[in-house]
This record gives sequence, structure tokens and C-alpha cells, in this order.
Amino acid sequence: MAQLRVHTDRIEVHLTPAEKSLALRSDDIVVQRDDIRSATITDDPWVWIRGIRTRGSIVPLVVAVGAWKYHGGLDFVIVKGKRQAVVLELAGGEFARIILSTNHAAALIDRLKLGETPPDVD
Repeated sequence: MAQLRVHTDRIEVHLTPAEKSLALRSDDIVVQRDDIRSATITDDPWVWIRGIRTRGSIVPLVVAVGAWKYHGGLDFVIVKGKRQAVVLELAGGEFARIILSTNHAAALIDRLKLGETPPDVD
């Protein structure tokens, strides 16, 4: 499962080697905190996936990893099974939205504290 690191100025999504292979991506994702417009916890991340897969892999309702293109831009998805996920709506950068399955969704939202500047956490 991808590791997420929240820093004062950015969020880093460190993909596992398997996720990089499934996503057809060689590097990790870095999002500037200023680019995050909203963060939402969802119990059904599959309904948040929009558009068509441009690069990546999907087994419906099991795993989806990669980039999805829609009429307004590009989303990055790491969804596994029926786990909770965090949906990050972004204002700029490579992706318009990141959907990330995690067992620690509430803790992640708490650490983000959009509008506040948190201490540097690894």
C-alpha cells in the first residue's frame, strides 16, 4: 500500500514497486499543500472514479491504480477493494484529483487540517 507523508509544504505519495508497475509510472507523486482545495473521506471510492483509464490497471471492484482522463483533466487513482479512501481535490499540478485508499483516512484528514500549517511529520 502506498505510503503518504504529510509535510508543512507538501504531501508525498510514495508508491510501492507493484503500484508503480500497475500504474505504468516510474516516480512518486508530490502535491503542494497550497494546491489542495478539499479532502473528503468516502466509504465507496469506486463512485468517485471518473473518465477513462489512460495508463494504469483495473480489476473492477478489486483494484484500480493509475491515471484516469476526464473532460476537465487527469485524476490519479489508487483504490483497493472496499477500503475507505481519501479524495483530494487539487487546484493545480499534474492531477485534478487523487483518490487514495487508506486504513487511516480520518488521521490523514486530521493531519492535513486544510487552512492551518501543521508541524513537519514523516
